[in-house]
This record gives sequence, structure tokens and C-alpha cells, in this order.
Amino acid sequence: MLGLLLHGLLPEHHLRDTSKDTVKVVAGMIATLAALVLGLLVGSAKSSFDATNTAITQSGAKIILLDRVLAAYGPETKDVREQLRGAVAAGIEMFWPEEKNVGSGMTAFERANAMEMIQAKLRSLTPATDTQRQLLSQAEQISGDMLQARWLLIEQAQSALPVPFLVVLLFWLTMLFLSFGLFAPHNATVIIVLPIGAMSVSGAIFIILEMNHPLRGMIKVSSAPMRKALEHLGQ
Repeated sequence: MLGLLLHGLLPEHHLRDTSKDTVKVVAGMIATLAALVLGLLVGSAKSSFDATNTAITQSGAKIILLDRVLAAYGPETKDVREQLRGAVAAGIEMFWPEEKNVGSGMTAFERANAMEMIQAKLRSLTPATDTQRQLLSQAEQISGDMLQARWLLIEQAQSALPVPFLVVLLFWLTMLFLSFGLFAPHNATVIIVLPIGAMSVSGAIFIILEMNHPLRGMIKVSSAPMRKALEHLGQ
């Protein structure tokens, strides 16, 4: 819209073919830079999203495996298995709550210590046979892997798109659309098409920002692996 306004305010000699060609060359350079950066950011955000999704899926499988190992150990692990089920249900409620509440999300996940308590109970077990010793060792290894994955998710959530980087990208896009409007005719088609293009680019930035944080916001990783794990616990 600013470009269309400037089109009516600038003197005629600023809008001749030589000036128009120069603006088109600069706009082409900016468009190339913006397209390259947007493509790289979308690819990076998608990789981060996929990595988190893979971590959630692996955690779901390890939860089921840990429950099976504890069940094979014997009835002494009943309390630990119940605590494991409660921890999984609480984790689902943190990231995929039925109703949004202040205590949900990464902050609550960081404060949670259910896995540390499970490990403490595992260390308190006294195996009576070689089989139980092997199962206990396996359970401790699985719980250690899950605890490591938990802190890895917490640390990954701290990374964010640098503000100066985002400001520069938005500046490029603003100048690009200003150049579009500068030489565009004043008609309804142009006034409709330019905002559609701007919203499309804004949608790409929105997707980048959302997928950089896969466990919060509107675009989240699926809760299906964890819910499926919860179904199998205690069986």
C-alpha cells in the first residue's frame, strides 16, 4: 500500500523505464536473498520439528519397554509401574492439555521430577536372582536414556530465531513489496493480489516460528505415541 501511495507522489521522471529497470534489478536481488533465507529457515524448522517428533516416538517406545521390564522383574515393582503411568499421564496433560492452563507446557515439564523419583525407587530395589539383577540393570539404563531425552528436549526448547535476523528478513520483504506497489497500476486486482502475497510470505514466517517450538503453540508434534504408550502401561 505504501508503494501505491508513493507511485502517486513521486515526480514522473522517477517512474520512467530507466528508474523502473533499476528498481526491478534491486527487487530481484532482494527477492533472491529472501527466498534463499526463507527456504533455509523452513528446512531448519522442519528438521527441528521432525527431531522432536522422533524423540517423542522413541520415548513412547522406551516407556512401554520399561514397563515390560518392570513387570518381568516381579510384583515388587508395582509401585514403580503405577508411578510411571502417572508420570506419562501428567506429561500428556502438560503438552496436550484438554484445557489450557498456566501450569502446562515446557515450564511445568522442566519442574517435573517424576523420572528422578522412578530412578530412586529402582535403586532401592534389592534383586534376589541373576535374572532380576539383569532386568534391574536394563530398567536403570532405559530410565537413564529417558531422563537424558527429557533434558535434551528442555535444552532444545531454549533455542530461538535471533531477533536481528528476523528484523533483517522482514526489512527485505517490506522493501520487496514496496517495490511491487511502486510500479503497479491502481486497480482492484492489484489491491487484492498484493495483500494475498504478503499474507502468504507472513504465513511462511509463522510456520517457521511455530515449528521451531514443536511442543507449544498451534503447530505441535502429535501426542499419539505417548497416548498409545499410556494405553499399554500396566498390561
